[in-house]
Amino acid sequence: MSRSTLSLSATARSLSATARTALERLCHTATQPYLRERAAAILTVAAGQSATRVARAGLLQPRKVETVCRGLARYRAEGVAGLTIRPGRGRKPAFSPSAARRGGRTRGAARRPGP
Repeated sequence: MSRSTLSLSATARSLSATARTALERLCHTATQPYLRERAAAILTVAAGQSATRVARAGLLQPRKVETVCRGLARYRAEGVAGLTIRPGRGRKPAFSPSAARRGGRTRGAARRPGP
C-alpha cells in the first residue's frame, strides 16, 4: 500500500458526526447511483476498511484502488460537493439541440430541397 493511500485512509477515518450523517443520507437517498457508491466507499473506509479492500470487494463492482483514493482526496478537499461529476467530463453529444434551434446544420445532416 502506498504512502498516499495510508494518509487518505487515516484522513477519512476522522469523520465528524455531521459529515457522517450527510454521507449516510447521500448513500441512501441520492438519485444518481455513482453518488451512492462514492458515499458508501467513504463511509466504509471511515469504518476501518482499507481503500484497497473497498476497491476490490467493498462496492457493487470492483474498482481501481486509485479511483477510490481519488474520491477520498476529492472528498477531503471539497466535501460532499467533490463527489459529483465535474462539468465537461464524458462524451460530448453528436447532436446539439441548441444548434438546431438556431437553424444551424448538424454534422451529417443533408439539406432538404426547396419547394
